Formats: sequence, structure tokens, C-alpha cells
Amino acid sequence: MQRITVTVDDDLLQQFDAFMQQRGYENRSEAFRDLLRERIERERAVGEAGAFCVGCLTYVYDHEERELPRRLVHAQHVHHDLSVATVHMHLDHDNCMEAMLLRGRVEDVRTFANALIAQRGVRHGHLWMVPADLIVDRHAHRDGQSADLPHVHSRPLT
Repeated sequence: MQRITVTVDDDLLQQFDAFMQQRGYENRSEAFRDLLRERIERERAVGEAGAFCVGCLTYVYDHEERELPRRLVHAQHVHHDLSVATVHMHLDHDNCMEAMLLRGRVEDVRTFANALIAQRGVRHGHLWMVPADLIVDRHAHRDGQSADLPHVHSRPLT
């Protein structure tokens, strides 16, 4: 077993200690190990190599953080093939929350989400993924407006 040192904000540590107490942990190490195991298993649970998914990435950030809004928008443009839509919400005078809808290969979606979450100033980042088939199809819809144009259907596998 390895011993590591982790630096956290005072507020986060208080919340972690409250979490430990609510769950009945006797020490921080065991609580941290369980959270780490849970996160690793959740990441492993979605998708084989080459599999597709649809997902929702949510995060909070301080829009006054140096260049952060520009970096986030730039990342979305660079990965326009993955980023389908983004909803932006103002939480207060400084903080914003975004929910980004994603579609693509599991490894691409996960890599993109992890890169955004890892940006300095991004907090509460979370990615939900649903395994899906992505089918590019050509057909007309009942309303007749789409007239045999190619488009993508995202069919959940579960």
C-alpha cells in the first residue's frame, strides 16, 4: 500500500469529513479509497474501445478566471464533431454552469470531457454517458420537411 499526500481547500475538506461521518467511515483513507474505486468502476462501465455514446457534461466555472471562457469555447469549436449543444446558466455575478450535450466514440467523448474538467477554474465537472448506436441514415420524416437528407440517429443501447 502506498501513502500519498493530497491538498484540498478547507471547505472541501469539511464537506469530505461530513460525508465520512454520514457514511460511517472511521478514517479519511478508507473513504478516499472507496470514492476512488467508485469513480474508476464508473469510468470502466461505459463502452468498449470503438463504441459510441451520447452524453452530458456539466461543470461550473468562474467566468472571470483568466482566459477560461475563451479556452472552453475554443475547445468546443475544435471538437465540433463531439459537441452537439451547450446550455449556459449564470449562477451569480462570477460563476456559470454549463451543460454540454456530446455524441461520439466513448474514448473521444471521455478524453474531451476530462480535458475540459481538468482546466484550471473548472469545478464540479461530471460526465454522464449512455452507450448508443450512432446511425447515419437517409430517409424522409412524416412531415415531409427533411426530404431524404442524411442525418444521425442516436439509439441508446440500454
